[in-house]
Amino acid sequence: MVDRLEAATKARQATVARFRARPAADDPVVLARHAARRAVVQARETRAHEREVARLAAEAQREAEALAALEREAAEAARQAAEKVERQAALAAEQKAARDARFAARKAKVRR
Repeated sequence: MVDRLEAATKARQATVARFRARPAADDPVVLARHAARRAVVQARETRAHEREVARLAAEAQREAEALAALEREAAEAARQAAEKVERQAALAAEQKAARDARFAARKAKVRR
């Protein structure tokens, strides 16, 4: 039983010694370690911010490209509609000319 008490006392003393051996909060080594950790955290935050900025820029680029594609499609649709109207007008003019020619031929036939 004495051995166990001595072992427990030695363990407590070792723990106290380890605690007392730790450097103080104002120790240059501790301050340097804290500064290094802050630098790592700041660098991580900077990289995250840069990734966010790049993501937003890419998203804006995609939106601009989509808008340009919509504008191109709208212009193409307008061009096709204008061509269709022109073709219909030309067809109507041809049909009218053919009708007028038939009418004139019929009229000329009757006058003879």
